[in-house]
Amino acid sequence: METTIVFILFGSFLGLLLLGAPITVALGVSALISFLYLDENPIKFVQIAFTSVGSFPLMALPAFILAGALMEAAGISRRLVNVAESFAGPFTGGISAATVFACLFFGAISGSGPATTAAVGMLMIPAMIDRGYDKGIASAITASSGSLGIIIPPSIPMVIFGISALGLQPPPEAVEKFGIFQSVSIPKLFIAGVLPGLVISVSLLIMNYIVCKKKGYKGSADGFSARNILCTLYNGFWALLAPIVILGGIYSGFFTPTEAAIVAIFYTLIVGFFIYRELDWRSLARSLETTTWLTGRVLLILFTATVFGRLLVENQIPAIIAEAMLSATDNLYLIWAMLILFLLFVGMFMETLATILILTPVLLPITYSLGIDPVHFGVVMVCALGIGFQTPPLGENLFIASGISNVSIEEISLKALPFAAVNTIAVFIIAFFPQIVLWLPQAFGY
Repeated sequence: METTIVFILFGSFLGLLLLGAPITVALGVSALISFLYLDENPIKFVQIAFTSVGSFPLMALPAFILAGALMEAAGISRRLVNVAESFAGPFTGGISAATVFACLFFGAISGSGPATTAAVGMLMIPAMIDRGYDKGIASAITASSGSLGIIIPPSIPMVIFGISALGLQPPPEAVEKFGIFQSVSIPKLFIAGVLPGLVISVSLLIMNYIVCKKKGYKGSADGFSARNILCTLYNGFWALLAPIVILGGIYSGFFTPTEAAIVAIFYTLIVGFFIYRELDWRSLARSLETTTWLTGRVLLILFTATVFGRLLVENQIPAIIAEAMLSATDNLYLIWAMLILFLLFVGMFMETLATILILTPVLLPITYSLGIDPVHFGVVMVCALGIGFQTPPLGENLFIASGISNVSIEEISLKALPFAAVNTIAVFIIAFFPQIVLWLPQAFGY
């Protein structure tokens, strides 16, 4: 029975994908076919799907999407980029290093990789081209740095992972063998992503320096301008305050991540309408339209992926995969390598949120059996899937950068490979040294 249902579930899913069906349709239809084969009442399908969107933490998803869209419309993202660019100075590859920092700043308020790439790329790709950068390299640096948007908190994929992991408690034998696991919570995932985000940023900056040194891209001939730095800091004060308000409120306990997203919206509306005065009713309507479209897309995936994942768990498929993996080797580092390479491969072909929803019920039980902290695994999973934003054929960041620079996807993909390679090394470092992820949550008493 278990073998048959695996073939039906995955066979119909892959078959529909090969026929060109959207991933939401493929997930939903394959799950429904399996329900009918198991002689389950189709009403159960609807009940599971409805329950999947009935959680309070999920309200943070549309709120953070709206906050990011409003911040771009209100001029907050542009001021963050200006601050980063003012620090570029005379360093080799200074303007492209500023792109990495700009993605770091904007990731702290958007939670989305494509949104970060679009917001920063619209300003920094033309700026790099004006400084003599090759269009393909400028696009590749921006597309690679855009993945920081899902690692630096707040992160939409971490919200989805936290929701997916809530119902997957470690088995008693794992708790007894490895001790008490840290519970999974969205604030804990957020704070755990800070140091890994910095590790990946450093890897990008190192590769950026190597590439720019080889190509001879110099920094600003004028050197540092203290006046320019002070001006951008002054003009960007309210923009720089945004991540402090959002993240400071979460970690100080003043509000939950969901409430923080609502605070971010009202903060942006006040700054955009009354301080910067760049937000108008037309741009507000566009932001709402963008939020509606993105949220609807994500919720449809969430509906169907939750049912798909429930079928996996109820039919012991994660346990079977875990047993097969553990029978191959009991070396933790080899298993980490297999998990990361698997996630890198899947991330090339599947959308990140759908991948998290599908694979969390499969892979999290494996990590429990190995004594891996679920927060550690969640951060590594998000970091590994983030590389998929800069690798073809899916590579959403590549498409956005290509649209901005009018350079072919093939050229950008080729020039983004060195950055994907150093990001992969950074993910292995984060996986092999768990304290990079767990030190901050422990320091804050989580």
